[in-house]
Amino acid sequence: MRERWKSGLHHPVAVYAKQVTQGRLHDMCCPYEIKACQRHLDDLKRQGTDDFPYVFDTTRADRIVRWFAHCIQVRGVEAGQPIRLLPWQVFDLGCTYGWVHRDSGARRFKRTYNKRARGNCKSTEKSGQALYAMCGDALYPPYRPELAAYESEPEVLCAAVDRDQAMRVFGDAKKIAGASPDIAKRLIIPRSNPVVHRTRGGFMRALSKDSSNKDGGAPCYFVMDEYHAHKVSDIYDIGFNSFGKRRQSLLDVITTAGDDAQRKPCFVEETYAKRILDGEVTDESYFVMIRELPVGADPHDKGLWLWANPCLRDETEYSAILRQQIEDEYTAAYGSNDPQKIRMFLTRRMCQWQTGSVNRYLDEQALELAKAAQVSREEFARLTDGVECWCGFDLGKRIDLSGVAAVFLLPEGRVAVKVHGFMPEEGADRHEKSDRVPYKAWAERGYCTLTPGAVTDNSYVDNWIAAGEREHGWFVTEVDYDGHNATDLAIKMREERNDDNFCVEVWQSCSGQNIAVKGFRELLLSGKLVLEESPLMMWCLANAVEVSNSDGNIKLSKRHKDDTERIDPIAAAMNALVRALTRRSNPTLADAIAGGNFSF
Repeated sequence: MRERWKSGLHHPVAVYAKQVTQGRLHDMCCPYEIKACQRHLDDLKRQGTDDFPYVFDTTRADRIVRWFAHCIQVRGVEAGQPIRLLPWQVFDLGCTYGWVHRDSGARRFKRTYNKRARGNCKSTEKSGQALYAMCGDALYPPYRPELAAYESEPEVLCAAVDRDQAMRVFGDAKKIAGASPDIAKRLIIPRSNPVVHRTRGGFMRALSKDSSNKDGGAPCYFVMDEYHAHKVSDIYDIGFNSFGKRRQSLLDVITTAGDDAQRKPCFVEETYAKRILDGEVTDESYFVMIRELPVGADPHDKGLWLWANPCLRDETEYSAILRQQIEDEYTAAYGSNDPQKIRMFLTRRMCQWQTGSVNRYLDEQALELAKAAQVSREEFARLTDGVECWCGFDLGKRIDLSGVAAVFLLPEGRVAVKVHGFMPEEGADRHEKSDRVPYKAWAERGYCTLTPGAVTDNSYVDNWIAAGEREHGWFVTEVDYDGHNATDLAIKMREERNDDNFCVEVWQSCSGQNIAVKGFRELLLSGKLVLEESPLMMWCLANAVEVSNSDGNIKLSKRHKDDTERIDPIAAAMNALVRALTRRSNPTLADAIAGGNFSF
């Protein structure tokens, strides 16, 4: 019986996981929470093996749960009372702290990614964990708490994008400590940074981009609050790169969703975290809990609000207040039909990432369709080899990204699109930092080309098109281009082909681009678009915004003239698509004969 008890199968953490995966809580949880709970149950079955040398120590899980009973709530309807963890919090914290190495007892998880909507106890929970790291965290072999060893000189960093947000967790931790007698007696709590342990030294302090001292030191606990607000990963990197000096450091990320998904390191981190839960990658040191309303789920179904708002699952005075606030924001957003308010509601209350700006070209659902429309290079070649095509190019400044594309009209009204980018090799490092995308890695995988020198050699555009003709048998009808920065290349290509009509300038006005920009989206939504897989293309699609004129015609643009959210390869595709769709609408005699629509 003792071994069965030690298995953790009957611990509240496992009980919650069973209720989520196959019980009464199943319909209250989003797919990724279900996967996180299933991961825990699967791990219990293989714990303590040579292939998986970790065990779930219920004493360690219970230890963090008991700790919160010593923490006095300092705000809200439960102020003055010990913090009461809800079942989903017991699961999250029990998993994070309960899994340990079977021999040393060192914690399994070194990093976490926790995502849930606004108002669901994020700061309070992390403040309690920060105090636990200062006072209560211990290391001992599994089920041997009598051998507990505490951190000497514990270091706790409460990190965020700016000082005010960093002070949220740090400030709450100080207030909770001051209001909790069992904690206050162990700490020296000054009015400013840092908090110090009375006997073991160390410190707890806030850290942000505004901090004068950004040295990560040797943290035992590094909490990253609202990671979605960070434009770059430098603060996160400070934490992770400071590890390796203690036996069980923990980098703990807590966040809601945010705007500009494709630009944010948090979205990149979440993509990796989801791959762990999807079983695509194995990372045994990373705990993931994602609570969200997925893209495509109905935000008007109030039963699904529980997916991103776990506090709503228990009927308490606080949950009633929270639900009413969410109801009010929902009514304000959808009652006014204000796109900005709807985006804010989806981001903050449904924990759903938003891409780009309000007038973005493709919304989240359309971007998911674009992702699904991608096929491998081999499949794309099978569909397009030997097929007539229209090529297009869009040349940016010669020191940054340029784009080229090929568009193919396929049977049954389908259209295939392939894009490629060009970037000067000497500017790649600079642009990786400014644009926040991995141009060099993309080049290694063939999605773009780094041309020698400090400026882009535009002859590579011509060479790319020629390679398509030579290697894939493309029948290039014409090359369509934006005349800005491109006249010399167009003249060169006409001369090489001895054809004055080979290159056609496409007007970059709303009326000149309308047929392509609307047509691309309509083809995508109708399932008639085939895209050769390319992360560069997906990034550009996410960056694009639409601009309209008084007639309702639209074109693509960047949000700002000097923005680093580039769209050049997609702009190149639109140049070619303008002419291809015009041809489809006005077929030649040869088209009619080939399609069997002509007879004498």
